[in-house]
Amino acid sequence: MTPSGTTSGGVPGPAGQPAWELLLPAAGAPARRRGRALQEALREAVRSGRLAAGTRLPSTRELAADLGVSRGLVTEAYEQLTAEGYLRGERGAGTWVGGAVRAGRVGAATGTGGAAAAGPGGRDAVAGAPDVRVDFRPGTPDLSLFPRSAWAAAQRSVLARLPHRALGYPDPRGLPELRGALAGMLARRRGVVADPERLVVCSGVAQASTLLGFVLRARGLRTVGVEDPGSPEHGRLFASTGMETVWLPLDGEGLRPEPLAASGVRAVVVTPSHQFPSGIGWSAERRAALLDWARTIGGYVLEDDYDGDFRYDRAPVGALQGLDPERVVYAGSVSKSLAPGLRLGWMLVPEALLDEVVERKRTMDLGNPVLDQAVLAEFVTRGGYDRQLRHCQRAYRERRDALLAALAARLPGTEVSGIAAGLHVIARVPARFGPPERFLARAAEAGVALRSLEEYGTARPSDGDVRLVIGYAHLSPSAVAEGVGLLAGAVGA
Repeated sequence: MTPSGTTSGGVPGPAGQPAWELLLPAAGAPARRRGRALQEALREAVRSGRLAAGTRLPSTRELAADLGVSRGLVTEAYEQLTAEGYLRGERGAGTWVGGAVRAGRVGAATGTGGAAAAGPGGRDAVAGAPDVRVDFRPGTPDLSLFPRSAWAAAQRSVLARLPHRALGYPDPRGLPELRGALAGMLARRRGVVADPERLVVCSGVAQASTLLGFVLRARGLRTVGVEDPGSPEHGRLFASTGMETVWLPLDGEGLRPEPLAASGVRAVVVTPSHQFPSGIGWSAERRAALLDWARTIGGYVLEDDYDGDFRYDRAPVGALQGLDPERVVYAGSVSKSLAPGLRLGWMLVPEALLDEVVERKRTMDLGNPVLDQAVLAEFVTRGGYDRQLRHCQRAYRERRDALLAALAARLPGTEVSGIAAGLHVIARVPARFGPPERFLARAAEAGVALRSLEEYGTARPSDGDVRLVIGYAHLSPSAVAEGVGLLAGAVGA
């Protein structure tokens, strides 16, 4: 900002102030978190309407000079928010505020600190058959990384201070302290509009899906769209509520708009941050198109953010819900970050659906166990959850790198697709090691458990290549190398 309070190309804010002034506190944040603070402030400026749709932003050089920060921080903020759909830009032509965002009510906690088989990648067996030597099936985190000591300390702290009255029948939405802690954490880490009054604690994404399914069916909906390829469990969960599944095709950018519009569905389940199983990240254009569809028909989107915290090459793209909290139901859990056996998750619910979701949760189970909720609240508030995520990210990045190196060395020509994120990869093995049926049979004979991409959708490619969905998070680097070695030996590589 210049001393006079103007900036080249600046847009006036309230009381004639340039809108960029709202970014000044972020520019003054400690160096180690200045980049994230700048992104959060810019995201909130767009979301609140202080930077209106169509507003042209200063160049990265100009804004960096005005704020007194490095140009790299501004460039990174622009790129991050463009990927999330808040901004749009053309090389050499500038950057503008996008038109996909709809403001939502932000609660007080915004600035505060499914079973394995039920979410994307969930495995259909807890343990492999006795003859399985290496299990590459996706969906299971490394359970040995569970922070036993820190969790036990949180339990002791909770039991020492929890009042007797807290052990009565809980609020079906969840303990207020957990809802506040989760709202703050999700706003900070995933860029959602997080009002604790609209956050419902549930037993993972599985229960979030069934809660939403029951509510939508009571409103007259009979079909729900799911991604193709996608997690079959989404369809099964909604089927348990009486709704039928409609497969909706994807391409390299996300859900294709034309088949969606022609499908007749008014609700869809999506995994835009790291699509399961293809591994793509949805483009900003497809995020905007999905929200335009939902607004046009009065529909709803269930965003399953099953592994949104695990990105290894850059900051994770923010959740879709932040662009329109009145059309997106956001669901997540601790199944990939802590352990699926905890059965703890959350959903952020649009205002129009909140009362119905809470009432359905009350009649379903009267709420989640109080002690478990209190321990998670303590764990999040004291910083244990952030430390756990950092620990898992380091371990899973190392294992992903080990898998890519082993595939390149032992199965030459194999292509790995998708973004560097999550707990699995898509590996396309050349047809010379196939055909797919024989490849999978030989792998099983060698004691290697695998899942093919064909098991997750309707497409059946005829090129002879073998497409695998390989989970790696639960395997040590040495086990990854052993498994790929067994596989290569089985198929004659």
